[in-house]
Amino acid sequence: MIDRRQFLRMGATAVSMGVLSRALRAANADRPAYVDMHTHIGTYTNGNKELTAADLLKWMDEHHIEKAIVLPLVSPESTTYLQTPEFVLRETKPHRDRLIPFCSLDPRAHLSGGQEGINGIIKKYVEQGAHGFGEHKVGLDIDDPLMLRIYEGCSEAGIPLLFHMDNIRGKDKPGLPGLERVLSAFPKLNFIGHGPGFWASISGDVDQKGLGGYPTGPVAPGGALDRLMAKYSNLFCDLSAGSGSNAISRDLAFGKEFLIRNQDRICFGTDYLQPGQEVPQFQVFEEQLELPANVFAKIARGNALRLVERPA
Repeated sequence: MIDRRQFLRMGATAVSMGVLSRALRAANADRPAYVDMHTHIGTYTNGNKELTAADLLKWMDEHHIEKAIVLPLVSPESTTYLQTPEFVLRETKPHRDRLIPFCSLDPRAHLSGGQEGINGIIKKYVEQGAHGFGEHKVGLDIDDPLMLRIYEGCSEAGIPLLFHMDNIRGKDKPGLPGLERVLSAFPKLNFIGHGPGFWASISGDVDQKGLGGYPTGPVAPGGALDRLMAKYSNLFCDLSAGSGSNAISRDLAFGKEFLIRNQDRICFGTDYLQPGQEVPQFQVFEEQLELPANVFAKIARGNALRLVERPA
């Protein structure tokens, strides 16, 4: 029996979709299926194709993904075509065994009732099926007072928050002092980090410009991520998008040790958002890294389920 890596190297241009799906299932029978911490449905921006829930499920079947977290986007800086929590909750409802919805709310929106009003909105989304909050992708500092109101609401509701960080959204400075302030202020809230600014901080030599891009080359010691992961048990990492894959693949030796060191709080993710999108995470995990089986199982599946699964 060939393993998954051998099958992928053979290619599938001459294989029908039915045969491909059966072969992938057989090749992966001895390893856990993925749980994808970061996907979207709908249309992301002009030039992107629409991704329906059915499209997402088909893609998941092709890539041995058992479940996926589906994230709305509500802030004007986050995307061209907004994907509301109502849309995500509605479209995932027939598929809740596999598609896990999150909710979102822009902290700059007109809100009545102060903090209690925010808490009530988040609680309502949770009652409708949301298992977390995000993608929190807002054009404010990560520790802006308006952002703190969202963190308080999520902490009160007992759900995790997945945030995006770069030099436009969820902004911070080298060393991530703003993120450290909110991790300390909300110890009961699990923060899931994502985006260029977050993942560039794996290296100790990143400057302000680097927080908005995809630095290359060896990782310098003293990065903020290792320091914060060691100090705050409520910080988790989302490996999705080019930022996540780049952080690990730019220095594979360091990346592998980082994953092993922080194995209990790192989650596989792709940021899949349109049909036909290339996803580098599969190559990184299935061809470039040789993780111990127990570490792979946590990162590929276990950590995400522990974060988002709620009692019935």
